[in-house]
Amino acid sequence: MSQKSELLFKLTPESGLTDAEIEKKLSEFGPNELLEKQAVPLYKKIWHHLKDISSLVLLLAIVLATYMAIFQNGGWTKTIVISLILIINVVIGLYQESSAEKSLAALKAMSLPTANGRRNNHDITVAASELVPGDLIYLNTGDQVPADAVVLKETNLTVDEAILTGESLPVSKTCYRLKGHLSDDERVYSGTAVVGGRALVQVSAIGMATELGKIANLLNKTQKRATPLQGKLDHLSKWMTAFAGLGGLIIFVLSMGMQNKTLAESLMIGLSLAVAAVPETLPIIVTISLSRGVKKMADRNAIIRHIGAVETIGNVDVVATDKTGTLTQNKMTITEYWTPETGIKKAADLPKAGQNLLKLLGLANNAKIMEIDGSREVVGDATEVAIVNWLHQQGSSRQELEKETPRIAEDPFDSNKKMMTTVHRLSDGRQLVIVKGAWDRLQLDKKEPIKTGQKAHDDFAKNALRVLAVGYKVIAANADPTNWIENNSNLKLAGMVGLIDPPRPEVSRAVTKAKQAGIKTVMITGDHLVTAKAIAREIGILDSNQKAITGSELQKMTDSELKDCIKDIRVFARVSPSDKIRIVQAWQDIGKTVAMTGDGVNDAPALKAADVGIAMGKTGTEVAKEAADMILTDDNFATIIKAVAEGRTVYQNIIKAVEFLIGVNFAQIFLMVISTIIGWGAPLLAEQLLIINVLADGIPGFFISKEPGEPNIMDQNPIGNDESILGRGLMQRMIIRAVTFTILTLSVYAYGRFILSTNNSQVGMTLVFLVLALGSMIDIYAIKDSQPITVQTFKTNKMLNWGLLLSMMLVLSLTLLPRLRQFLHFALLPVQGWLVVLIGSLIPVFVLEVNKRLTNNIQMEPEKNSC
Repeated sequence: MSQKSELLFKLTPESGLTDAEIEKKLSEFGPNELLEKQAVPLYKKIWHHLKDISSLVLLLAIVLATYMAIFQNGGWTKTIVISLILIINVVIGLYQESSAEKSLAALKAMSLPTANGRRNNHDITVAASELVPGDLIYLNTGDQVPADAVVLKETNLTVDEAILTGESLPVSKTCYRLKGHLSDDERVYSGTAVVGGRALVQVSAIGMATELGKIANLLNKTQKRATPLQGKLDHLSKWMTAFAGLGGLIIFVLSMGMQNKTLAESLMIGLSLAVAAVPETLPIIVTISLSRGVKKMADRNAIIRHIGAVETIGNVDVVATDKTGTLTQNKMTITEYWTPETGIKKAADLPKAGQNLLKLLGLANNAKIMEIDGSREVVGDATEVAIVNWLHQQGSSRQELEKETPRIAEDPFDSNKKMMTTVHRLSDGRQLVIVKGAWDRLQLDKKEPIKTGQKAHDDFAKNALRVLAVGYKVIAANADPTNWIENNSNLKLAGMVGLIDPPRPEVSRAVTKAKQAGIKTVMITGDHLVTAKAIAREIGILDSNQKAITGSELQKMTDSELKDCIKDIRVFARVSPSDKIRIVQAWQDIGKTVAMTGDGVNDAPALKAADVGIAMGKTGTEVAKEAADMILTDDNFATIIKAVAEGRTVYQNIIKAVEFLIGVNFAQIFLMVISTIIGWGAPLLAEQLLIINVLADGIPGFFISKEPGEPNIMDQNPIGNDESILGRGLMQRMIIRAVTFTILTLSVYAYGRFILSTNNSQVGMTLVFLVLALGSMIDIYAIKDSQPITVQTFKTNKMLNWGLLLSMMLVLSLTLLPRLRQFLHFALLPVQGWLVVLIGSLIPVFVLEVNKRLTNNIQMEPEKNSC
């Protein structure tokens, strides 16, 4: 926040602005709103879904098929079917993006609709969006500040500025001192919350000119990287396209030269190969898998704004998280207390001396219990709220205490004296003086155990506890209750309490799970280093061999130095918004995929820079939500780990779909090329290949997205950005599958054409079609689970069984129903042919299961030797 002089600030009269002044300023400055990002036109969204290589190949196939239909009387079947596939893919993508944005809209509750102020010498309520610079507005406990403003009058004003600074403790404010410049303690900022006191303030900046708006502007300069899966699928598609292009060129040359085919016939064979090369349903399966992930994550309190984040969150290496409200409960809590009689004790253990300390704290307290949206909430300074909650836990309340011992005077807390004094009337008429505040500001009687108290204070501080000390004395009934110099001296020591914003109970388990999954958790906070380190140690983020540094230390490092040591640092404290971006980018520079959590405006630039930006749904600002890819509706770090597990399941299912679809597609390419080289011609027509890719592979493939995560999914390391999509054994399995299907289909084609019939290509074509279609469907059971097939394999994901049955019925009907058989150029098979189909369809799953068992045994061998 700016410390610079603001010489243009001019005081508004106590009567407030006039209508003429308001109209002029509205025209000059516009509404008090943050500018929203311009909506992406529909044609750009459509092009985004069309420009991946798979879609471009389909577009080329559509052009070729259309050419054949118009000029060669080839029929419109291919054009219509391929176009429908492409349109469905785009529509599904657009629908899912729209659904995610609607889910986000339901969370937008941070904007303040109205503000109470003064205009034309009258107190009024005005829409926050209509505020202008110079407006006078009133702030009270519980209000959200609607614009940047200067404090003109205040009574015990404290403001929670965590969304801007990351500080977990409220900040005290003072009145404008008329020194010609403004300091931070004389200003309040848009989006912050009043937690204590009241004030009259004058608006100094609105909309994008506020501190909130300035940070929002940083977002436009920050670019997000493409998701790892996008890059890997694009690379795979380009590789397949190049491979198919080479095959198509070979077939075109052979058809024109060796087989004397016409140009139209050669183009038809080339089109067949293009159809074989492209897994038409893969983009749809990827979109369905991601969309299913969006829904399941929403059920687990994680709203996905950008669909690509579903798979990215599953492969993050680093989660850089804010402390306050995410790792902690965002609620100051009294955990321990000390009295001269008891020593240090836990808050729940409360003998008589502890009860007396609690009573004094309850009396010297201004926190209020309010009904907000039908629920009871304690509103006020975070420390005083903690005291009221402690009272409540002990079956008491501030109101009950004040009935017995009413308050008659108060010397409020301010940041200079760091104390608060209240005076109360006792039942015998005397007066009870209570002073609470910083330990070193209490003026204790020399007879009090000061050395013992100092040791207790130091013990609390070492454990990162904020210390609040309490002194008291009883004065005569006729003594002046407002003689603060006398009242604040020669106090008896009641004791002190230790407060901290405690970790969420489930966070420690979540951090442990993250470690098991190969994920590093890094704390980035605006809070003090000592407090951050204590919380980090308690929840398992910071080990003895790891470092914690401050923002000032970070700023002394060059980007190169930070990159070299980033792996050893787990806690960054007292950091600025630009520091957060540097930290995220340093991890990215060493090849890591980074998720960044945050709720404040100060987090927004880093949220956008991260591979997965995660904003808080409850406490997050609109700027943070807009920059994020994912929003946690429960503001809970543990939800991130659940999202990681779901993201890994989605990624795993997409990889299974790749294995399922592309292995057979390669076999189709080899089948077409080898058969043409041998001189047999094309063993399958383009329509038949399309039916296999869409019906036989596509329909069962859709249900892979419903596969549950495998039991060991969170025991594996994340997929690296530079790790091939064909890694972790996928290439080996795809090669075995492609070779198996290539040899199998060439064999059954030769058997059907030359043995089962007298050089009847339709019989061979029918056998190849059925074995390729049914075999690739059945072996999905060997692909869907990395473990060998058991009875349980068929019980999980029952929708897959029904999808497989539907596909089989459709495929069989094409060869059994006379009209369809004739239309698609199939032959009626004899009994021997159906026996070949049955045996041939089971061979691929048998080969894959044998390979699976051999591979699993090899992988387990080092573990046996090490034992």
